Amino acid sequence: MTFFTYLFFGFIIAAAGSITPSFLNLTVVKFSLKSGRKSALYLIGGFATVLFFQANIGAYLASILMKNSEYITIIQKVGTGILILLSLNFFRIHFNSRKEKKKKEIEKSKAYLHGIGMSLLNTFAIPFYFTAISFLIGLDYFEYSLLNSFYFSLGSTAGSFILYALYATVASNIEHKLTYIATKMNFILGCLTGVVGIGNLIYLL
Repeated sequence: MTFFTYLFFGFIIAAAGSITPSFLNLTVVKFSLKSGRKSALYLIGGFATVLFFQANIGAYLASILMKNSEYITIIQKVGTGILILLSLNFFRIHFNSRKEKKKKEIEKSKAYLHGIGMSLLNTFAIPFYFTAISFLIGLDYFEYSLLNSFYFSLGSTAGSFILYALYATVASNIEHKLTYIATKMNFILGCLTGVVGIGNLIYLL
């Protein structure tokens, strides 16, 4: 029963995190249209490989910090600084990306490695899993162990892979909508991280 419980939680949390438009989703759509769905699946395989380890790291950090509440204030201070820096960075990316750039086509043989590289640049994955698992620990729905973390990570890998594969499958139907949303995503993320960062700063002061 434990296996299916943690597998389910991992699947649902990863699916919820993967469904929102991001540069990863947009890359899947573009790659699927240029090189075909099969090549896009190799790209997604690269994403999922890294997400497996990011979920494990998020689970471990959540278990450590939930048991050592004295570190939470320090983490809040560091996190606030990171959020403000991220906010400024998202605004910079948004305004710089308004200039049209030529996109370089990725070779099919390099799709998997390209997926790994792009997923490593996904700065929100570990904080996302950390927050989600901390919430589950607080509700007594998650007890950390290497095995439980492994089950959760398997579920999260499956959830993200299936959602990204769905994007690849319906790429031709959602390209324009996703592209429009993605162009605004950095601005939205900049606003969100800025508001949360300033809110945390006011709280700490």
